[in-house]
Amino acid sequence: MVVELYSARVCPYAQRTQLTLLEKNISYNLTEIDLQNKPDWFLNISPYQKVPVISNGRDRVWESSIINEYLEELFPEPSLMPKEPIKRAIARIWIDFANTKFNMAFYKVLLTQDPEQQAKWKQTLIDHLLFMETEGIGKLSQGGLYWFGDDLTLVDLTFYPWFERWSVIEHYRGLAFPKQCNTLKKWSETMAQRESVKSIANEPNFYLKTYEKYADNTATGITTQEMRDS
Repeated sequence: MVVELYSARVCPYAQRTQLTLLEKNISYNLTEIDLQNKPDWFLNISPYQKVPVISNGRDRVWESSIINEYLEELFPEPSLMPKEPIKRAIARIWIDFANTKFNMAFYKVLLTQDPEQQAKWKQTLIDHLLFMETEGIGKLSQGGLYWFGDDLTLVDLTFYPWFERWSVIEHYRGLAFPKQCNTLKKWSETMAQRESVKSIANEPNFYLKTYEKYADNTATGITTQEMRDS
C-alpha cells in the first residue's frame, strides 16, 4: 500500500516528513496543498487544517514529529532512531526542543516587529543554537557526521529544514549564523548533500519570496497565528 502525503513545498514541518519517507525508501504519493487557498475537502483530511498529514490505508496521522515516529515503527528499516533506550529518550528530548523552543524562536524573530522584542528573540535564537552546539550535537555526535554520530536519525531530519531556511533570517533580520557553532554548520552542510535533501531542496530565493510575509507580519497561516499567540 502506498502512503499518501499531503504537503506544502514551503512548510518545514512537511519537509521533515517527506525526508523521512525518502530516507526510509517508502513509496508515497504527494498531494501539494496551497496553504493560501486550501480546498474544501482538506478539512476531512487534516483536522488542524495544516500539513503534513499522511494516510496509509485506514490510518491517518498528522503532526510531523508524530508522523515520523509512526513511520519509524511501521517501517523499522532502515532505522532512524538510536537502538539504546536512553539514546532514544535523548533523541526525543531534542525533537521536543526543536518543536517547543528552537522553531518558535525562529518564527518569532521573523514575526516580531517591535525592535526591542525582536532583539530579545534574536538573542534567544542564538542562545538555542549555542546550546545545541555545546549540549546537543557537540556532545552526542562524538565527531560523527550527524547528531548521534555516523547514523542519521529523526533528530537530524527534525532540525534540518530550518537550517535550509537560514537565509531568510540573514536577509530579513541581518542575523548571521554564529561562528561558534562550527559543528552545527558542518552538520548542516553534510545534510545539504544527502540525496534525499537535494531531491526536494529549494533555492534561497524561493524562501526569501515565500517568507516575506512572515518578515512583515502579514502572513495568515494557522501555524503563523499559533506562533503569534504563543
